[in-house]
Amino acid sequence: MQAVATGLAARSIATLRYQFPYMEQRSRRPDPPAVCHATVRAAVAQAGRLAPDLPLIAGGRSFGGRMTSQAQAQSPLAGVRGLVFLAFPLHPAGRPGAERAAHLQEVSIPMLFIQGTRDELADPSLLRALVERLGSRATLHLLEDADHGFHIPARSGRKDVDVRDDALNAVRTWLDCIAGSRPS
Repeated sequence: MQAVATGLAARSIATLRYQFPYMEQRSRRPDPPAVCHATVRAAVAQAGRLAPDLPLIAGGRSFGGRMTSQAQAQSPLAGVRGLVFLAFPLHPAGRPGAERAAHLQEVSIPMLFIQGTRDELADPSLLRALVERLGSRATLHLLEDADHGFHIPARSGRKDVDVRDDALNAVRTWLDCIAGSRPS
């Protein structure tokens, strides 16, 4: 995530990084959703205090993105104009399904999904169908040959840094497109 934050900064996008309590405690067992949602809300509030004049976008990588979207679905995050998901975990590995995304129907702000085509936690056909159902609120940017960690095989002729640049450029482009939208 440090490389992502640095790459976003190079694209004039400020970030606020935080960890869930279970990560701080170095536990492998995630906190209950209520604790995660409260953590997301606290981070969003802090970002709003630190940069009150900047448009606020929330999101995260994998589990963090899903917890952010669940929090937004339950009650809009104050001032947030959009959500960015880096490798949204649509389903457990080897068990394709879209149940983990049912709450996204309740999200009314723009959403950007950046996903690898080889992600074992998000079958591309299921993700495309989800984005289609979400309509104009959702944008999907696929990273060819990338897995859940945005790593790509050497045979692709590209490097992980190329994939990360592609992902971060997609974030910048998407943010430019939604810049005029108002918070819900």
